[in-house]
Amino acid sequence: MSLLRADGADDVVVWDREGLLSREDTSLPPAKRDLAAITNPRQIRGTLRDGLKGADVFIGVSGPGVLPAEWIQDMAEGAVVFALANPDPEVDPIEAAKYAAVVASGRSDYPNQINNVLAFPGVFRGLLDARASQVTTEMLLRAAHAIAAVVTDEELHASFIIPSVFNPDVPGAVAAAVRGDADRT
Repeated sequence: MSLLRADGADDVVVWDREGLLSREDTSLPPAKRDLAAITNPRQIRGTLRDGLKGADVFIGVSGPGVLPAEWIQDMAEGAVVFALANPDPEVDPIEAAKYAAVVASGRSDYPNQINNVLAFPGVFRGLLDARASQVTTEMLLRAAHAIAAVVTDEELHASFIIPSVFNPDVPGAVAAAVRGDADRT
């Protein structure tokens, strides 16, 4: 959440199985209350479907089958769906692609696999090289941008928005990005 907000996402709505998190909900436990305090600026209440109405992006990190593909039609035109629960995503990627402009999952058998292995080797290499004593939000943002930059404009399309976990350029690009930021801390 902090990386999304640090990179400019200012209208983020969080849903869990009990509903959309809202700072107006006084029954939330402390951790959820803290998350609600920095999200949902419009104070939308209700179900996941309520939260999806007009949304540009869905990022799922919850569990299998919580998003019926048809609900994606309620999202903004050109919607992006990242269904990252593994091994079974929040929505079937093939079904989601009928309604979304871009679909990604955590699985290697679908296009646009989002996997933390893209970041870890390079982040750790960069931290070690820089002899950094802390990991900053800026470092992580630079790492994310470095991963994205490995995909060239010529390669970029709806089924190829992120490099493969086997792309040999990724760890070095990420390490360089982290090292550059770490040198200033």
